[in-house]
Amino acid sequence: MIAQLTGLVGQVEADRCVVDVHGVGYLVHASTRTLAALPHPPEVARVLVETVVREDAFLLYGFAEPAERDWFRLLTTVQGVGAKLALGILSALSPADLAAVIAAADKAGLTRVSGVGARLAERILSELRGKAGRIAVPPGAVLPAAAGGGVEADALLALAGLGFRRAEAQPVVARIVARLDDKADLDVVIRESLRDLAK
Repeated sequence: MIAQLTGLVGQVEADRCVVDVHGVGYLVHASTRTLAALPHPPEVARVLVETVVREDAFLLYGFAEPAERDWFRLLTTVQGVGAKLALGILSALSPADLAAVIAAADKAGLTRVSGVGARLAERILSELRGKAGRIAVPPGAVLPAAAGGGVEADALLALAGLGFRRAEAQPVVARIVARLDDKADLDVVIRESLRDLAK
């Protein structure tokens, strides 16, 4: 299996590039984030690679950093997330952003990615919540507030005022808000969150 390529950057397209290693051009599919990080052709680049062998193809997926490759591997373990969609998610969300979205159970953050509907977003969140901890969140990454504020953001502010850390409270509040289908009053969310956090 090919794990890394170091060679001259050749043709760069919207979702792939060619890396020339001693005269052999390897077609590497990559996120827009990785493609943007590559030096201008024909400079030398080092690309981390995930090799995927199928019955009808031998495909290479390239990454500028290990965290992006790790997230690609995790995303493609979710039913309904193929390599192409995984790259689309990684084009829209950096590894730090994706870690924050998973930690916050931010379904809206995932559904903003083209090709990810509400049902698939829920599956990604539920399947990766326990696995995402294996990938370190880069220093300085901040968990996002709930999209557009609302009950979840207000509940987090209230709990912070009561001395609960955001990283501790956010998953609990997000779970409760999701269970109540965003229809709960603020006091109900706070009361149930306190009950869960007290356990």
